Amino acid sequence: MGTRIEKKFEELRKEGKKAFIPFIMAGDPDPDISCDLVLELQKRGASIVELGVPFSDPIADGPVNQRAVLRALSQGISLPRILDMVGKIREKSEIPIALMTYLNPVHRFGIHKFMKEAKASGVDGLIVADLPPEDARDLIEAGADEGVNTIFLLAPTSSDSRIKKVCEASTGFIYYTSITGVTGIRERLSEDLKPMISKIKGYTDKPISVGFGISTPDQAREVASIADGVIVGSAIVRVIEERIGKGDIVSAVGDFAESISRAIREGIG
Repeated sequence: MGTRIEKKFEELRKEGKKAFIPFIMAGDPDPDISCDLVLELQKRGASIVELGVPFSDPIADGPVNQRAVLRALSQGISLPRILDMVGKIREKSEIPIALMTYLNPVHRFGIHKFMKEAKASGVDGLIVADLPPEDARDLIEAGADEGVNTIFLLAPTSSDSRIKKVCEASTGFIYYTSITGVTGIRERLSEDLKPMISKIKGYTDKPISVGFGISTPDQAREVASIADGVIVGSAIVRVIEERIGKGDIVSAVGDFAESISRAIREGIG
């Protein structure tokens, strides 16, 4: 059968296209706008949407996303509320949705219970930023039982043995962080990007999506020429932040997302 994520990548592969995967923080600036943003992102060319789970100690997030965490937490956002949000989105859309979280909220919820409820709400994949595959047996088993993809991260510093482990453990796609350190907006991409993607492809035929630091259409175009998916987060979250109190958040994010989506199409043209 396959998850929505797996089906989307297969569909894109057959069409010779690449995935655009925008990230927003669930509940930023409020839950209702978050739901509207997901629908707008789909309309503007998103293939998959990544929803961040706000956590009080976001060690992998840079300052833009950290401020989004605080805004979302001030709205009383929680894992159950995020699953409710996904359920509401599912009333109107079948776009694949992956949650990006840290282990603590999922562990407190209960890994198997969470996976069951996530699947029921319409979640397709889970990225746990601080969980390496060696420590993820329960998560992987629960994901396999419920049909939720478990997606692990690779970095420029990943060893050959780590690449092999992540490629074996990941389902849906492999998340390559193009920089070491936290999320954020960068002026240029790493020179190591192309050789690292080539190296990873030597271990797997699973889709490889690149995130962390991709913030402009030019960068998205470049990544699309070498990877299967392009993940853009902080640059979108910054648009949200800049429009708070000024209105038109949804359309402003949509306009920016469309510029990225267009560039990704150009990158493979």
